[in-house]
Amino acid sequence: MRKILLLATIFLVCSCATKRDIIYFQNIDELDETGISQSFEPIIEANDILYITISSLNPDVILPFIKTPNPSNTGNNNFNPGLQGYLVNVEGNIILNVIGEIQVAKKTRGQAIQIIKNALKSYVTDVVVDVRIMNFEVTVLGAVNNPGKFAIKDERISIPEALALAGDLTEFGQRNEIIIVREVEGLRKTARIDLRTADFFESEFYFLKQNDLVYVLPSEVGVKQSGFIPDVPGLLSLVTVILSTVILLTR
Repeated sequence: MRKILLLATIFLVCSCATKRDIIYFQNIDELDETGISQSFEPIIEANDILYITISSLNPDVILPFIKTPNPSNTGNNNFNPGLQGYLVNVEGNIILNVIGEIQVAKKTRGQAIQIIKNALKSYVTDVVVDVRIMNFEVTVLGAVNNPGKFAIKDERISIPEALALAGDLTEFGQRNEIIIVREVEGLRKTARIDLRTADFFESEFYFLKQNDLVYVLPSEVGVKQSGFIPDVPGLLSLVTVILSTVILLTR
């Protein structure tokens, strides 16, 4: 009986997570005073919805170029942003009033702004243009406290920020198994991120792009907790308590 209790205790101790398995950014000191990229800009892709504002000192001059929203949709709770914004078609173009098709796919916001300004300059000399991606969203799933799809207004979000929006990892989330799924020019790319090391701060996936998917793999314990497979450490804990009680009662 004592041997059984001893073996159960050893198994429980060995199955416990260590500090190294839990703590984030364990080598963060190695990144001290390293440069931070401030030049990140998302790339416009097909099927993106752009919100484009065009302004001038003379408002009447720009009226022909402004997309007029459908009045029947302005008070609708189920308002579709695609009806207000400019949809980037599969060829990578938007259709601007009077001007026609303008190629904006594979361009940054800054580049798209300059392209639209150049197209309008012959009509409006003092034109001011701004472009925003209306459908900039990231999805976080898996072993997090608040999974879901999150709209990002400033179009710049990192992996830690996305996980924070999702309520951080649960106790069953694998810190070394964060999967990023990204679509690039019709191809699907994946990456695995280890939060325990700060090396991913320099990864091309550190800043998320629109429509990225972040998936946190559950640990083996988490899989067992959510299914019908019994949690072995928990079961051994129960057995240990029962055996200890039996020993005390039979003395």
